[in-house]
Amino acid sequence: MRFMMLMIPKGYESAAPGTMPDAEAVAAMMRYNQSLQKAGVLLALDGLHPPSMGARITFPGGKPQVVDGPFAEAKEVLGGYWMIQVKSKEEAIAWASRCPGSENEIIELRQVQELSDFPADVQKAAAGLQEMQAQSAPRQGA
Repeated sequence: MRFMMLMIPKGYESAAPGTMPDAEAVAAMMRYNQSLQKAGVLLALDGLHPPSMGARITFPGGKPQVVDGPFAEAKEVLGGYWMIQVKSKEEAIAWASRCPGSENEIIELRQVQELSDFPADVQKAAAGLQEMQAQSAPRQGA
């Protein structure tokens, strides 16, 4: 089972462009990341720049509309994520609980939908998805 652990740092929704965590917090998080890797459950991880550096694309009437960050209506935003592969939701919760998060951080845990979770007609409509995923390896610095 794959799970995405989504880091939601309170206050990040209004962080200035270029805001970075302090070195001590990064060092603690790296120790945690290394424990995930050593256990063989870590598939991917990344931190995200603040929303003030992002954009949102909506589709009113089916046409794309771009709004640059920051986003006034945002109450919670992602600061980063981990993708892990474990045997159960309970194991994923155990890993998320070990994170050295501060009192202003939340981890939301979400199970990844696997193609096998869907009925046959949806699986047929998504033909080629697994090959596409295999060919879409993350590119560093892109």
